[in-house]
Amino acid sequence: MIHVGDRLWLLTTPSSSYAVRLGDDDVPRCVHWGRPLTLDQARTLPAGREELPGEGGERFGVAGLQIRYADGVRGVDWRHLGHQVGEDGLVLRFADRHHPLEITLHYRVPPGGDAVERRTVLRNAGATPITVLRCDSAAWSVPARDDYRLSHVTGAWGAEFRLGRARVAPAETVLTSRRGHSGHHANPWLAVDAGDATEDAGEVWSTALAWSGSWRVTLERDQDDRVAWSGGFGHEGVTWRLGPGESLETPVFTGVYAPDGFGGASHRWHDHIRAHVLPDANRTRPVIYNSWEATGFDVTESQQMELAERAAELGVELFVVDDAWFGARTSDRAGLGDWWPNPERFPDGLKPLIDHVTGLGMRFGLWVEPESVNRDSDLYRAHPEWVLGQAHRRATEVRDQLLLDFSRPDVAEWAHAWLDDLVSGHDIAFLKWDMNRPFTEAGDDTWVPFVRNVYDVIDRLRAAHPDLLIEGCASGGGRADLGMLARTDQIWTSDNTDAAQRVAIQHGYGQIYPACTMGAWVTDSPNALTGRRTPVRFRFHVAMSGALGIGGDLRHWSGDDLREAALLVETYKRIRPIVHGGRMDRLGPCAVQYTRGDQVVVFVWRPSALEPATAPVRPRGLEPGAVYRDEDTGAIHHGAVLMSHGLPRPLPFDALSELTRLTRVG
Repeated sequence: MIHVGDRLWLLTTPSSSYAVRLGDDDVPRCVHWGRPLTLDQARTLPAGREELPGEGGERFGVAGLQIRYADGVRGVDWRHLGHQVGEDGLVLRFADRHHPLEITLHYRVPPGGDAVERRTVLRNAGATPITVLRCDSAAWSVPARDDYRLSHVTGAWGAEFRLGRARVAPAETVLTSRRGHSGHHANPWLAVDAGDATEDAGEVWSTALAWSGSWRVTLERDQDDRVAWSGGFGHEGVTWRLGPGESLETPVFTGVYAPDGFGGASHRWHDHIRAHVLPDANRTRPVIYNSWEATGFDVTESQQMELAERAAELGVELFVVDDAWFGARTSDRAGLGDWWPNPERFPDGLKPLIDHVTGLGMRFGLWVEPESVNRDSDLYRAHPEWVLGQAHRRATEVRDQLLLDFSRPDVAEWAHAWLDDLVSGHDIAFLKWDMNRPFTEAGDDTWVPFVRNVYDVIDRLRAAHPDLLIEGCASGGGRADLGMLARTDQIWTSDNTDAAQRVAIQHGYGQIYPACTMGAWVTDSPNALTGRRTPVRFRFHVAMSGALGIGGDLRHWSGDDLREAALLVETYKRIRPIVHGGRMDRLGPCAVQYTRGDQVVVFVWRPSALEPATAPVRPRGLEPGAVYRDEDTGAIHHGAVLMSHGLPRPLPFDALSELTRLTRVG
């Protein structure tokens, strides 16, 4: 709901309020973000930080809006033009008092949601260009507290989403990606609390940016010991030129307030993403087999058919051929850009393999990397000018490949055309859209149009093929964000499939992103990346807490492992609606619970058998007076006892994981 007062606006969600007031200078300022207030209560509060801080006057903090006009003057002198309240939420309109710049601030509470979405639109209403040095989507500020703590994730390739929490330092803390994608080393979300929040108690303020390119969020603890942050697309030094009549629209920056700890924040994020971000959260994410770790670049038709037969026996629902099915792709040095079946490996095209896969009762999918090209390719030889680069600068190769300049309309149109032909001409149900290298040699006019054209190609492809499933990937979790999730069904979380290390990766990913979007594979033992040996049951239990996939070389699995794997796939299909659609509660760094209606699923992991037995795992959110049946043992347990004393059987010394399925029966 949106309440309108005298130069005061109040947005309410089921568990929060967000209030904005105009000062005498017409500058919009945050009055309140936190527990629910009435309009009368909000009127009693003083105005706080600017909603989009600029520069000039006595502004010495983070500037989320930096403008330079043709006459060299900088900054904004705010003038309020009016507001509208409608289906798209609250719109506050402003202009500069002396220059032809229009600024529109958008606020929206999705129907039934518990989040506030914000974005900014600039428009040049004059006859001369305006230079935009910085335009953030929004700035956020939190009430005064005795102290503040920052939560966010860091990492690297193969070690994404490592959750860290630390006291907010004085001055400025910058979280950013300068790579052209949202990044392995950071992710465009953060949370702030007063240093006292736990999983189920304490106030938590968190925000996430819906952008899949480079970004920057700057957190400030000022001289008055107050905390605020401003964020948006682009990193430092990236500018925009607004010609006469042109507009610049930022991505959405979403905020969630939770009065009930980090777990409460996660519940709200998961609900928001499933209801208001994903194209179709209710679509069943199939059990996938992907051939990459089994075959690498050594792909043949007969070998893929054999793997498909083994996968079908396990209950796999969708078979995906990864890299090296196309062009002259026998290594990472050639073939990217030539998106037709390799004539030696698939002499009759893909149809015989697809027919074999579908005849086994599975759907078929392919890996693609539309944004990259090898020098050794027909595409590069025909269109070297399509490569992203700058005059008089050597084009940097990463992973023996170059980037195509997706900011060019002709490149984007080419990509859409071959992708549409590929899906239209074959029975293809799934695409794994990969992006394996960062931007290099990119100019100011590239960073934003590139990403928006990628979005446009995916959007057009989905519109034409509504049943098509798409998994977003960038060398693992390098492009996991609300912008990509708005147009894909799941994210390939990490190239690291070591189940023991995946526990921490998935713990960080699940802070805001729901399990139904978390691609997770069971691969071989020893693991191809780390060499770690783990039992098949442990590997499955880790992957079953997300969107299950299998990626090992099934031709070399033992009979016992294959039989156990088939039983675990069958179990996963029974619990999938609970894991993907239920409420997730973290019961510790190595335990997670999913609850949907009367059904409860608990995973417990002990990554090393040498570690001491953990304390009893106590489920959350059960009905104290209810009784629950263990679906595997038939034992009956009281909800109050489970929450007080924990699950009754500790892990055996040699067990690395346990799955418990409970059903409320009275």
